[in-house]
Amino acid sequence: MRFGVFLVSGRFPGQADGDVLRRSVQAAELAEEAGFDDVWFAEHHFMPYGVCPSAITLAAHVLGRTSRIGVGTAVSVLSTTHPVALAEQWAMLDAVSGGRLRLGVGRGGPWQDLEVFGTGLDRYETGFEETLDVFLRATAGRVEARGRHFSFREVPVVPEPERRPDVVVACGGPKSAAVRQAAERNLPLLLGLHADDEEKAATVAAYGKPADHVSTVLCQVGDADVVRKALPGWLEAGLGAHVTVDGRPGPGRDPGEYTERLCAIHPVGDAAHCVRTLETSLRRTGVSHVLMLVEASGTPEGTFENIARIGTEVLPALRASSPAVPGSG
Repeated sequence: MRFGVFLVSGRFPGQADGDVLRRSVQAAELAEEAGFDDVWFAEHHFMPYGVCPSAITLAAHVLGRTSRIGVGTAVSVLSTTHPVALAEQWAMLDAVSGGRLRLGVGRGGPWQDLEVFGTGLDRYETGFEETLDVFLRATAGRVEARGRHFSFREVPVVPEPERRPDVVVACGGPKSAAVRQAAERNLPLLLGLHADDEEKAATVAAYGKPADHVSTVLCQVGDADVVRKALPGWLEAGLGAHVTVDGRPGPGRDPGEYTERLCAIHPVGDAAHCVRTLETSLRRTGVSHVLMLVEASGTPEGTFENIARIGTEVLPALRASSPAVPGSG
């Protein structure tokens, strides 16, 4: 079993972006001290929901500030990234970190990012598989492309990769095309925060074979009212900042209702409740690698305390009671 911290780098009302990013770095360092196995960073553009525009850049910094903990991207968005450039970055960071970097990749959304970075809506709608395959070929050391979205002569990747990357693919649910695309390439899934145990179990079943999937949850040890007070304001500002590239409606979730749903399906409450909820989720989904969103209090102090409490009150109990999860691959 593996337990990690998931950092969105969310800007809550009244906070400055630089302070949020420094909070994320300190949280990652504290996660290593608290005994977490890894820490993963989200990536967003042009919105307060998350102020880290390059998960792999923040991961690189944290790799240099830590010595043991694994570091991941959740996710590097392939619709706005050149896959060979991402492969070069991965190969460099893999070499200097001793193999501690793991990549989560995803399609992203139909956001204005596609216009700003010039990749376009067609790349988002039709190009994910091609982009993923170019990236995977590049991590083998040499790459050429003769496809719809990428066409170039064969080139060597420098630095030459020392190993194949450890990649997970973000998916939206059991009917998501990403489930099939990941399974065909033997890449495990990254299961989203929005999904409850039933949906995650159905997604794992749709994948169709054993794999070391990764599940994201919201985890807050203590008074759930802290989350109920802080989260809606962040969600309202963040979700409302999504601007689509073609004018289609953006996310329509009610912040209050979504907060209540997250509190209901995830480990939010006292330590015993968090342990029980996580044990149940591990058993129902068969996924034994869990990433915990720890920023829902909305303050640096609350985030740091939450990491420490999970490390001392939750992780030891989980590791003692569930040494293995049948069916996790």
